Amino acid sequence: MRKTTVRIVAALLFPAALHAQGGAQPPQEAAAEARPERNIAIREVPIWGRRPMKEIGVERTTFDSVTLKENIALSIADVLTFNSPLFVKQYGRATLSTVSFRGTGPSHTQVTWNGMRINNPMLGMTDFSMIPSYFIDDASLLHGTSSVNEAGGALGGVVKLSTAPAAADGFGLQYIQGIGMYRTFDEFLRLTWGDEHWQVSTRAVYQSSRNDYKYRNRDKKENIYDEEMNIVGSYYPVERNKSGAFDDVHVLQEIYYNTGRGDRFGLNAWYINSNRELPLLTTDYADDTRFENRQREHTLRSVLSWDRLRRDWKVGAKAGYIHTWMAYDYRRDPGNGIMTSMTRSRSRIDTFYGQAAGEYAVGDEWLFTADIALHQHFVRSADKNIVLQQGDKAIVGYDQGRVEIDAAVSAKWRPAERLGLSAVLREQLYGTKWATVPALFADYLLSKRGNVVAKASVSRNFRFPTLNDLYFLPGGNPDLKNETGVQYEAGLSFAVGRDAIYTLSGSASWYDQRIDDWILWLPTTKGFFSPVNIKEVHAYGVEVRADLSVMLARGLKLDLDGTFSWSPSINVGEPMSPADQSVGKQLPYEPEFSGTATGRLAWRSWGLLWQFCYYSERYTMSSNDITLTGRLTPYVMNNLSLEKGFAFRRADLSLKATINNLFNEEYLSVLSRPMPRMNCEFFINVKPKWGKKNRTEK
Repeated sequence: MRKTTVRIVAALLFPAALHAQGGAQPPQEAAAEARPERNIAIREVPIWGRRPMKEIGVERTTFDSVTLKENIALSIADVLTFNSPLFVKQYGRATLSTVSFRGTGPSHTQVTWNGMRINNPMLGMTDFSMIPSYFIDDASLLHGTSSVNEAGGALGGVVKLSTAPAAADGFGLQYIQGIGMYRTFDEFLRLTWGDEHWQVSTRAVYQSSRNDYKYRNRDKKENIYDEEMNIVGSYYPVERNKSGAFDDVHVLQEIYYNTGRGDRFGLNAWYINSNRELPLLTTDYADDTRFENRQREHTLRSVLSWDRLRRDWKVGAKAGYIHTWMAYDYRRDPGNGIMTSMTRSRSRIDTFYGQAAGEYAVGDEWLFTADIALHQHFVRSADKNIVLQQGDKAIVGYDQGRVEIDAAVSAKWRPAERLGLSAVLREQLYGTKWATVPALFADYLLSKRGNVVAKASVSRNFRFPTLNDLYFLPGGNPDLKNETGVQYEAGLSFAVGRDAIYTLSGSASWYDQRIDDWILWLPTTKGFFSPVNIKEVHAYGVEVRADLSVMLARGLKLDLDGTFSWSPSINVGEPMSPADQSVGKQLPYEPEFSGTATGRLAWRSWGLLWQFCYYSERYTMSSNDITLTGRLTPYVMNNLSLEKGFAFRRADLSLKATINNLFNEEYLSVLSRPMPRMNCEFFINVKPKWGKKNRTEK
């Protein structure tokens, strides 16, 4: 069947994004970069026809390079906040940010970077505040059942992140300087060099801030007294965020070699040096001159890769290593004028990674894939302030290792032009425990007009307890069971458009999942917390996405993207006690409703970006009590950016101004964690032109 396509005019709002993106550019697009008035790229997108074989059974949200780079000063957490139906729980900039799908927890989300899983084996989650969007060239989300195509253990979904060759021809340089409120400085540098076979790139990010924004503290109340010391009024004081400074350095080195005969070799090495203070709670009355609350981290992630591509088959192998050193220090003055160390926690994590994968196509009807991945973790965690007992065994912490093997085979079959079927069987080994993860998928093209596709799937998945769940001292429970989830999903997608004028696409999905043996940490009679399998959770709901692109006039382009999520996540387990009121209630910190919207308007060398997100109320207690501290009120967030590009003989230049929290919203993402009000930042982006040809282009 012959495929028809429509040319979508994609507005590249920010010249910075053009130079930072990893994909190759056609010659006409590269020339357009030098001419701001024509800063619009054309790309081909299929409007109807058979889906690519690899996409059968995959429900994916993909972010293009523009979306990844338009929040250049922020992390991937902010990209997901404004462009996906996921729930992003943040404690403020440069503090812990976690991501969860469809009412599940952050540890139910698997995160990969260039194929290697980067979830912390101690906690099971990933801190997205530690992932600069400037370091990511390709990002996609695999929702629900689709996650089985990529990895096991993802009861909610998978966040897939990767880098790509820079497609450089000769030497290139890009430098961006950002200056914002609260003494915030953001610096970005990229050096590239490439030829027919080699692509070399070095990226560096340096971010620092006092982060001492003002906020109104609703957890404190000051009384107003008259001359006779009678209370005549009260007010909530305005305070500054204390102990919130950060200083982060990221360096990413990439080397790719393409033989030109179907083989490509790659090396990716990413180093992180982070030094962050942990802000005070709004309920803390401590004097910031009498304490220190600090977290430090040194992390190296590295991946070696080889891929061999032929007409009908592809094979590849990867090897990687992650080293993480984390330190948490809490010191305070107990009243004698001497700063005393209360907590001195140290953790060392070493992970060795290996993967082999292959795929083979039989005509246009069959595609077979197989892969196997191994992660070997070694973790040592201890509080240096705790007196050691029994040789080198610490009371707080542990020294353990665990091997994790994840192997899968899949078959995708297209028995008819409109129908696609897929089956995946995944086997997992965590330590000494095995689990089988099966999944079935079906796609059917209901109508070529509008490219209306119906999708349905079912899967069973497992999540193994983390190392902290099993071994942390005191409190670890080595007898924990695996969390088990069974999920059903169905949906529709469509795409319509008119050549070079507009495109409209969208999707709607319904899902239903039950998770047994949910792991929860509870207090014990011995004075510490311990994890147990107690909950059964019913997570269900609807996810909707729509994308519109319109060419309003010559050189004037409008893009509108939006998502909506209804995601009840209900505890349906047995009551833990006669007084337990959590059964039948929404899980804590999980919003039932959320929505996002993004508008991009591009005219010649100008770009205007508006971002919006909404989260409904979130309960802080499993009983869903509506008290002053039992719930977080709904909030909306609006950001606005304006950018102007310039083309000079020797360099391309862009200026960008950003207003975050445009309407000065007063809100909390986490209880007692103040968030910044309206704030601004300004960026200047410079990319020199090298060589006589570049200097003379207009």
